[in-house]
Amino acid sequence: MGDMSDAYRVQNPVNNKVIESFDFITDEQLDKALADADEAFRSWRETSYEQRGELLRTVASLFDANRDRLASIITEEMGKPLNQSNSEIDDVVDIFTYYADHGAELGADEPIEHEGGTAVLRRVPLGVLVGVMPWNFPYYQVARFAGPNIMAGNTVLLKHAEICPRSSQAIQDIFEEAGAPTGVFTNIYADHDQISTLIADKRVQGVSLTGSERAGRAVAATAGENLKKAVLELGGTDAYIVLDAEDIDEAAQTAWKKRIANTGQACTSNKRIIVMDDIYDDFVAAMVRIAESFTEGDPANPGKGEYYPLSSRGAAEKLHEQVQDAVKAGATLHTGGELTGEGAYFTPAVLTDVPVGSESYYEEFFGPVAEIYKVSSDDEAIELANDSNYGLGGAVFSSDVERARRVANRVETGMIHINIPQAGGAELPFGGVKNSGFGRELGPLGMDEFVNKQRFYVAE
Repeated sequence: MGDMSDAYRVQNPVNNKVIESFDFITDEQLDKALADADEAFRSWRETSYEQRGELLRTVASLFDANRDRLASIITEEMGKPLNQSNSEIDDVVDIFTYYADHGAELGADEPIEHEGGTAVLRRVPLGVLVGVMPWNFPYYQVARFAGPNIMAGNTVLLKHAEICPRSSQAIQDIFEEAGAPTGVFTNIYADHDQISTLIADKRVQGVSLTGSERAGRAVAATAGENLKKAVLELGGTDAYIVLDAEDIDEAAQTAWKKRIANTGQACTSNKRIIVMDDIYDDFVAAMVRIAESFTEGDPANPGKGEYYPLSSRGAAEKLHEQVQDAVKAGATLHTGGELTGEGAYFTPAVLTDVPVGSESYYEEFFGPVAEIYKVSSDDEAIELANDSNYGLGGAVFSSDVERARRVANRVETGMIHINIPQAGGAELPFGGVKNSGFGRELGPLGMDEFVNKQRFYVAE
């Protein structure tokens, strides 16, 4: 088959077969896409929030109407079980609807009290934005970039992951069907050099990337060099702190369900599960039982208690290597961690005793690996939670809510939850600190990143 890693392709992770390949965009086509986006901005910026909201509402309804086809596309592209692909469509509908409903108030002028004139803070769109988006939530990630920014009056160029060529084109098709003017939303099969060229072009005003820390560093460097605004969301090693549990089996089930969601391939997965010593042994035993009860499933026909392939064979091999390295460093692999078959199946694993401070400890395990740590005090739990290069999400569990609050209050992270693994909703801001990146998506902050917060002053 040769190395397909550079080309856009649909490669089914169930069996690693390439189903369809797509050519990279030519430099001429890319320049036309940019020119169209820039041209579209001239008129799109003049439209009212009502008109923009109407477009987003139509986009939302088309996602809803085409959900079965859209869901099956990403199930084949990156192996997401069909039921989870379907719930992803729900999130997309929510995001476009949220910005359609609230865009006008979020973008409204704010008067500033001042003697001697009328001062107003306006939110003026910037222009063409480039989005570099990941394969783990192929529609949701794009919606949270495109929805608020198109509502704000910007136009967008989307460079999706190389394994998401059908879903990325499907989003453009929906925008076209919804009546978006040419250039408001454009899918481009660009390579990394072409993205650098775009960021350097004076018609491009900003770049938003969700992806690996490595990709984030590269894009941020190019953006910095060209003085372009950037928003980065770069993964995490989220702490999930269990201070106490009346029902340990139930606590383990809750933790496991969060870790196995999207086959463990979420930036906000509970990647470091930190458990108090008095319940630790029982908790680990429960996690091992749960992991061993899971059987290999077909993402196109999902059932209960099943695990699914990772996004690609390469991703599975990398995870396998990471687990092996952790064991070499002194970690205990209680179960799982095996590559099976030709595809990207990786048996769910439970890992303990990863040496704190080791390379393995600081790495993000992007897949179904439950990493569990034992602590003997709240202070130790907090210290461990904060001993991370990342700070994206996290959660604290306790029957004593005040105790959980005190612990949560000291965790350095962009999003922290008490007694729930993660809250969802288009109205809740999303983003992190430290190497998890900077900037925020979703909620009222999502429309505030790529706008000119302009002082507009009229003397009396």
